[in-house]
Amino acid sequence: MSGMETSVVVAIGTRKGLWLARSDDRESWKVDGPLLLATEVPSVAIDTREGTTRLLVGARSEHWGPTVQQSEDFGQTWTEHEGGAIVFPEGGDASLERVWQIHPDTAARPGVVWAGCEPTSLWRSADGGRSFSLVTGLWDHPHRPQWWPGFGGAAVHTVVPHPTDDSNVVVAMSTGGVYSTTDGGDTWHPHNVGIKVSHMPDPYPEFGQCVHKVAPAGTDGLRMYAQNHHGVYRSDDGGGSWTSIAEGLPADFGFVALGHPRDADSAWVVPLVADGERVPPQGQLRVQRTRDGGRSWTPSEAGLPDDCWVTPLRDAACVDELDPVGVYVGTRAGSVYASADEGRTFTTVAENLPDVLCVRAAVVVEA
Repeated sequence: MSGMETSVVVAIGTRKGLWLARSDDRESWKVDGPLLLATEVPSVAIDTREGTTRLLVGARSEHWGPTVQQSEDFGQTWTEHEGGAIVFPEGGDASLERVWQIHPDTAARPGVVWAGCEPTSLWRSADGGRSFSLVTGLWDHPHRPQWWPGFGGAAVHTVVPHPTDDSNVVVAMSTGGVYSTTDGGDTWHPHNVGIKVSHMPDPYPEFGQCVHKVAPAGTDGLRMYAQNHHGVYRSDDGGGSWTSIAEGLPADFGFVALGHPRDADSAWVVPLVADGERVPPQGQLRVQRTRDGGRSWTPSEAGLPDDCWVTPLRDAACVDELDPVGVYVGTRAGSVYASADEGRTFTTVAENLPDVLCVRAAVVVEA
């Protein structure tokens, strides 16, 4: 198409605004921003369905509070639903604290967008993210009073829609564990079999696991990877049960879990020294990759810092859908790194940004 250019856009949400990085080779980057300066951006999505590119941002202002904003011109202008896109029903005592996750559904369901929020709740939009409805089946779940907040709060932080079955969705939350529905959200069941909680009297409870992130891999909806407060796991049955794959890693703690969009055996994690320290082992930021379903791990070090004592947060990492797959990681020191070769080598996208909270990448077409 004459006058059209294809590039990779990386949206970087930070504690104090949004930045957009662009590249046509995933090696050199042009960074634009700040957008929404002085606004916390804990979640962002790049929705390229229906032949358009829409930025969806879960924004939080200290003055105006949390909301969902949209832009169809790469942040030059923003719109938001009158009265708020996510609003709890009247008569209750809950109010929106933060939008932790914005997740566009598959191309087969172009208008559907999911939002995971604090307090622990799941929301569904049928109009591209302009307005959302509370998924009451999860909100009214009898376990909800026992989903305790993690350090960041009590929230649904992961939403994984099934690639072909629109009635099947998996969520993860702090700190309740993994839950799924197979009837479109009316009923939800815990799926934490095999995930250990070492500090509890029953180390394998039905629910209550501190799951940090769940990532799908492959194309059939069966393979998933999970990074827990302690433990790295693989599921071969859509999250129904889990097997430990932490052996061979320098630490079993971390926040990041990424899965390959086509190869179910390929995944990435970023190990951290556990609990109070929460820093890369020996101060060396490394992305660990498996190509055999977690039976072995290989660290990536080319292009990553050796003197790094900061944490990549759960959503400050993502993959794209190119071949080879791109891998992106941001840190709380304001640096973002990109790999164009599935995590073997990295280049620097940006430095000296505010605390990076979320990173999302997409292939876009621009005039």
